[in-house]
Amino acid sequence: MKSLYKTFLERAIVQHGSIAAIEDLLPSSLNTEELNAVPDHRYLAEMAACVFRAGFVWRVISNKWPGFEEVFNGFLPIWVASRSPEQIETMASDRRIVRNLTKVKSVQDNALFILDIQREHGSFGQFLASWPSEDLVGLWAYLKKHGSRLGGNSGQYFLRFSGKDTFILSQDVCTALISVGLIDKTQLTAQRDLKIAQHAFNEMQQESGRSMAELSMILALSIGPH
Repeated sequence: MKSLYKTFLERAIVQHGSIAAIEDLLPSSLNTEELNAVPDHRYLAEMAACVFRAGFVWRVISNKWPGFEEVFNGFLPIWVASRSPEQIETMASDRRIVRNLTKVKSVQDNALFILDIQREHGSFGQFLASWPSEDLVGLWAYLKKHGSRLGGNSGQYFLRFSGKDTFILSQDVCTALISVGLIDKTQLTAQRDLKIAQHAFNEMQQESGRSMAELSMILALSIGPH
């Protein structure tokens, strides 16, 4: 019986013509040392970007991003965390950013979250680097529980864009997993389904030696052109 990895890789090659074409599309991740080197204000900035992009046109957030950096003072966690409620309201009405009080408050909540992690782990980068890839769904759950508005795909994309090696349960990835009978829906929230997905990725990583991010893209590419 053909393995999951070989099944999806062969399907991706059929869709895209060659292994070389697939390799050109695969994402990269940061290693432990590189994750540790990222300053915590950049992790807060990425959290904020993912929170503001959720349910919004990503291009608008990108175009306004220099304004976000100014309004949030470079996303220094201690500075954002120490803003008064009145200052948060003023920031939320600033035309340099997308004006949304709830999301601005979430950036402050996530600054406090990062400061908590600093006290326990030294830095947020050290925290991410130490989390094992065989339990990424556990990391997603931790972000959802302790962070603000970092549940679902927002937490997954935060990790991917921050450089932490992770798979993403996009619609295409879920469709690929459905095609081999592992799950039966394109949006996974139940712990049982998430653990099934994690087990499948662990199995494929052990066989292939590829990163979780690479495997995630191979599954997506197996569905069709990107």
